[in-house]
Amino acid sequence: MNLADVSMLELFRVEAENQASEIIKGLLELERDARNPKLLQSLMRAAHSIKGAARIVNLPNAVVLAHAMEDCFTAAQKGLNLTRPHFDLLLKGADHLARIASLDESKISGWVADNTKTYNELAESIRNAMVGEQNAPPATDIATATAKAPPEPVLPEAEAVEEKVLRINAELLDHLIGLAAEFLVESRRLNPFVHSLLRSVRRLNELTGRLEGIERRLVGTDAVEHDLDLLRAARQHSADIADVTAEHWRFLESFERRSDQLSRQLYKEATTSRMRPFSEGVANFPRMVRDIACQLGKSVRLTIVGLNTLVDRDILETLQAPLNHMLRNAIDHGIESPDERLAVGKPAEGTIRLEARHQAGMLFVAVEDDGRGIDPEVLRRVVVSRKLVSEEAAGGLSPSELYDFLFLPGFTVKDKVTEISGRGVGLDVVMNSLQQIRGSVRTHSEIGHGTHFQLQLPLTLSVMRGLVTQIAGEAYVFPLARVERVLVLEQHNISSLQGHDFFYLNGKPVGVVAATQVLELPPAAVLTDSYNIVVISDRDGRFGVVVDRFIGESNLVVRPLESGLGKLRDIAAETLLEDGTPALILDVEDLTRSIDRLISKNRLQHSRTGQAAGAKSGKRILVVDDSFVVREVERKLLENRGYRVEVAVDGMDGWNAARAGGFDLVITDVDMPRMNGIELVSRIKQNAAIKSMPVVIMSYKDREEDRLRGLDAGADYYLTKGNFNDDTLLEVVNSLIGDA
Repeated sequence: MNLADVSMLELFRVEAENQASEIIKGLLELERDARNPKLLQSLMRAAHSIKGAARIVNLPNAVVLAHAMEDCFTAAQKGLNLTRPHFDLLLKGADHLARIASLDESKISGWVADNTKTYNELAESIRNAMVGEQNAPPATDIATATAKAPPEPVLPEAEAVEEKVLRINAELLDHLIGLAAEFLVESRRLNPFVHSLLRSVRRLNELTGRLEGIERRLVGTDAVEHDLDLLRAARQHSADIADVTAEHWRFLESFERRSDQLSRQLYKEATTSRMRPFSEGVANFPRMVRDIACQLGKSVRLTIVGLNTLVDRDILETLQAPLNHMLRNAIDHGIESPDERLAVGKPAEGTIRLEARHQAGMLFVAVEDDGRGIDPEVLRRVVVSRKLVSEEAAGGLSPSELYDFLFLPGFTVKDKVTEISGRGVGLDVVMNSLQQIRGSVRTHSEIGHGTHFQLQLPLTLSVMRGLVTQIAGEAYVFPLARVERVLVLEQHNISSLQGHDFFYLNGKPVGVVAATQVLELPPAAVLTDSYNIVVISDRDGRFGVVVDRFIGESNLVVRPLESGLGKLRDIAAETLLEDGTPALILDVEDLTRSIDRLISKNRLQHSRTGQAAGAKSGKRILVVDDSFVVREVERKLLENRGYRVEVAVDGMDGWNAARAGGFDLVITDVDMPRMNGIELVSRIKQNAAIKSMPVVIMSYKDREEDRLRGLDAGADYYLTKGNFNDDTLLEVVNSLIGDA
């Protein structure tokens, strides 16, 4: 009996999940077409199904609520004019029913019972909203709902197609996909051998033909018959070997072709098993857009294109937070109020378009609105006012370069903080999430016409499209999604200023740096008259990385590094090339940060001669903070006292820099992505090579428990960021490491 009860509750949970989802989806459509008879019939049936199922598993509160919703839909079929208050209440009711589906079976009955008042009040509100338009159906109380009345007639339902489902551990599935991907690569290794065998067949046939020609010339001459017999035997032997080799070649060619087809099919089927339709990741967005628009007094319609586009499940999961932030920003920042839109000749209702599509072996996701757009001049003023760049430098920035500032941590153009936006964390979350899945974003906007964000992502995380290069005699891979341009430039196209090389791309200077210097590898032994350059970029800059040579583009299996190695600076993962050669996949984010560090230390070498520019003397301090403004304030404050300062953008970046050694002091924030300051301090103090290096925590957190937590981790001092306004920080630095 207990097992039966559990089984019925599980069935009800699934029923509530499916039907509540259909009700929410249907209500959002009905709000734009309130007289649609098919939608009303579908909604009435969904509420009726939940009511019947709730009665079977003895959840009377759910029965009352579902019954009130069903009555409202029935009344609408008979002429009730549904308005926004009706939709607000009905959506709230669907939320409460959907909440049941998210509960563990053992908690469903108790949770529904504990919320008796909420369910009854909501049901009563729905009925009250119906009064005035027409006479509402009689109320149904708990006693009526639980009475042993004859069962209601069951509405006919569409015949379901049985689908067999097997649960499998996600880690096991990932391992299977990894093996399929490796098989795909391994199957291609046979191809060169098959072609080599074909060349051998051709050479043997050529040899046989030559021997036959020699034999014809010797016949009728004074040649010894014995020698002719030997020649005939050699020719026949060569022909026999050629026949056997040709037979083997045909077999291997057929085997190679079948192996390649099977490996491709296996990999396709394996990867498809982890692909989910785009619709699964965006199902809640229409409701979210509707609610936020109502909250802001706006009318916004979300159009989703490409619902059936297949997306890697991990990518789909990671995309939900970025898309959530981008849609919220579009509603709050982009879409104008109805009055503003009507005043400029636009429809009162704004439109946001969300699209997913496959193109050129990549996944593209676009978020586009028809709102007010982004004014580059407003951005320019904000960038200058926040001292992110000088006024002179800001004047030379293009709109696309200005848009990049939107993705900086803490950056916002709003003066007031609201529940929706204004804290400057939305687009920063977008950028961080995209970097995790090897994606990028491009922004385009037109004042008065709207803003367009385009996300470019890999189709799957198990295989990537990469640019294979050679650096210091070894193979290194740049993720193709992070490569902006590939160039071969003659030496006369490279300029030099104060020992730093650069070239112009689309009218903008791009710094040139040798990959061997960034990766700390021996420079190329032979210098040529041209540069092989890979242009990469991120929020920190745009650089041309010089490599020895380009090998080509390839689909590569991404293999994570051994966990015991930790995070290797500038390296993201490993892979095997098609010929079986191992190669390292570069981490473009780390690479640009490494270049920034070389620039900040004035140690960037001439990309050709390798001669280092004069390095500054003085004690070295590492500043670790995810806020650009805080990093710059600390850097300038310390450099004005003669200290040499390097910066890191988060805890992981700081750890990579700190363990490389050579610093006299570390100053770190606490709350940072990838690794927080407390963990950074702990790692430094547990590392035998650098544990004696002093560490100062600078944080906005000024509670006593926060201070004790930092000191317990091993920090030598715990200061608050209010100390920027006096000499406390400088005094602490001086007391720990002395003058610069």
